[in-house]
Amino acid sequence: MKHYRKELWFSTSSRRKLINITADINNCLKESLIKEGLLLCNAMHITSSVFINDDESGLHQDFEIWLEKLAPEKPYSRYHHNSFEDNADAHLKRTIMGREVVVAITEGRLDFGPWEQIFYGEFDGKRKKRVLVKITGT
Repeated sequence: MKHYRKELWFSTSSRRKLINITADINNCLKESLIKEGLLLCNAMHITSSVFINDDESGLHQDFEIWLEKLAPEKPYSRYHHNSFEDNADAHLKRTIMGREVVVAITEGRLDFGPWEQIFYGEFDGKRKKRVLVKITGT
C-alpha cells in the first residue's frame, strides 16, 4: 500500500470565503500515483472547514446567509468564548460545515457524483491556515 501526505496553505483577505480546491486535490492525486484507494482532506484549523458541494455562486450566497442566521458574527458579546477573541461564530460555522471529506479513488480519479467539488471554507480569515491531504491505496 502507498501513502501520500501534503499540506495546502490558504490565506484569505476577508474574514469568510469559500474556495474551490478540487484542482489542488486532483494535483495531489496525480503526484501520489495512487490509482485505487481513499483520499482524506481535512482542515487543520478549528475555524475553517473542508466540505463537498456544488460550485454555484447562488448556493455559496445561500451558505453565507444560512450560516450567518445560525451563528451571527455580531454582536461579539453574545458568545461566552469571545472574552479574548471575536471568533466564536467561526467555531460554530466550522462545526456546521464539517472538518473533512473522504473521497474514493477509482482508476486514478476522484470518484465523485454529479456536480461534486471540494471546498475550503474560511470563517475567520486574514491569516495563514493549512489543509491536510492524505491518500492511501495502490
